[in-house]
Amino acid sequence: QVQLVESGGGLVQPGGSLRLSCAASGFTFSTYWMNWYRQAPGKQRELVAAISSGGGFTNYRDPVKGRFTISRDEAKNTVYLQMNSLKPEETAVYYCNAHRGRTDYWGQGTQVTVSS
Repeated sequence: QVQLVESGGGLVQPGGSLRLSCAASGFTFSTYWMNWYRQAPGKQRELVAAISSGGGFTNYRDPVKGRFTISRDEAKNTVYLQMNSLKPEETAVYYCNAHRGRTDYWGQGTQVTVSS
């Protein structure tokens, strides 16, 4: 069955870094766009970063540009999100998403807490 398993979340101080990973299985990873979303308490889920199938195109929401980097490893069926210079307001549950046409798969989420 389809699985997206996130890892790498945790507690980090403001200005620190984390690298999230999302291991995919049960579908043809290379044909899906892979995305990272986040949802803070009381707020709507928002798209943070996206990478095209094949990895030739990436896109980021404006506040994270220059600090976050999304990448994918086709051999490992894994997508990553490198997050640098983290801010307290980026505390949220981060979700991995696979998207193709009308199909979306979601991971269970990983908590990222930015606090001193």
